[in-house]
Amino acid sequence: MMKLIMAIVNKDDSRKTMPALTAEGFSVTRLATTGGFLMDANVTLLIGVEEEKVDDVFAILEKTCKKRTQLVSNSFYGTSFPVEVTVGGATVFVLPVERFEHL
Repeated sequence: MMKLIMAIVNKDDSRKTMPALTAEGFSVTRLATTGGFLMDANVTLLIGVEEEKVDDVFAILEKTCKKRTQLVSNSFYGTSFPVEVTVGGATVFVLPVERFEHL
């Protein structure tokens, strides 16, 4: 059964993630997206795979998408001190594919 993996990754991480996925033979569609809280650039990757390959994709995502901290302006909180937040990593959804055709 086919699965659609939707992986939301930091724009900087995508520069390592996409080549790593394509090197392993995965086809990837890249969509430029923006995160809600920090309004920072993200990338949403769409990856169609057979069910038995899902763990292989996760291994690549875990290797190339690392969480890290970053100081950001905290005007959201109404003070002038920078706030340390966690960025990076990946938010991943795995969806069943009812039908797939390449036309």
